[in-house]
Amino acid sequence: MLTPIGLNPDTEVAAGVIGYPVRHSLSPVICQAAFDELGLDWIYAAFEVAPGEAAQALDHMRTRGMAGLSVTMPHKADVAAAVDELSPAATALGVVNCVSRDGDRLIGHNTDGAGFCDALRADGVELADIACAVLGAGGAARAVVAELARRGAAEVAVIARRPERAASAAELAGSVGTMAGPGDIGRFRLVVNATPVGMAETEGAGNLPLDPDLLHPAQHVAELVYNPLHTPLLAECRRRGVPASTGVGMLVHQAAHAVRIWTGAEPPVDAMTAAATAALNAR
Repeated sequence: MLTPIGLNPDTEVAAGVIGYPVRHSLSPVICQAAFDELGLDWIYAAFEVAPGEAAQALDHMRTRGMAGLSVTMPHKADVAAAVDELSPAATALGVVNCVSRDGDRLIGHNTDGAGFCDALRADGVELADIACAVLGAGGAARAVVAELARRGAAEVAVIARRPERAASAAELAGSVGTMAGPGDIGRFRLVVNATPVGMAETEGAGNLPLDPDLLHPAQHVAELVYNPLHTPLLAECRRRGVPASTGVGMLVHQAAHAVRIWTGAEPPVDAMTAAATAALNAR
């Protein structure tokens, strides 16, 4: 049975996030802020679901009558295999980060790529006809690669340590997908760090995912790491006068897509961003 963390087990929960571990997730803070701002009497909660139990969690979602679920590691692929239908983005990527219901049917979505590109657009970055480099070839990187191509980027180059994974990710961009090396960073208008390098409480917390000497002010750097809010990469960008976006944008905008899917209402992005930023600053 799904038991909400920090709440009475009988609490009526409208939506929540499943993961393992999941107590660190900012989804409850962000989505609850959205529901409150929209004036909805909805409760959002976190549910710790052990590996291999995603399908059972979906069954409990049906039983509880929940409107939706956010999905984080390690359940994204298992949920994709267990829902009744997949959105086009989720089909292409083979992973789900958001589940909605249509009557008795559960629909799996992937909002990561769309959230990332919406966050860049909010920061004034136009994606059409520009050359982009994505560092990394994991799940987040793959979502970004696919969506950048869909938004009209002229080139989406993947830079990753393992050539086979880089090639697989680049294929998601179709005819504009390419592979590049770390020394090519300088030629791209947009540079995306989709690796965990710089993330708090990891071995690479103080490291950089690229050679900062290759960066210049004509570029825009997008960081996907959001904890800490100001990563070593972003510090280098500030020092060198390179425009940059924090990882909070993607975090909030992918959740905004989920809120829109679940409620049909336009998500209050400003309130969601304020809630996420306050929570990160408090850590």
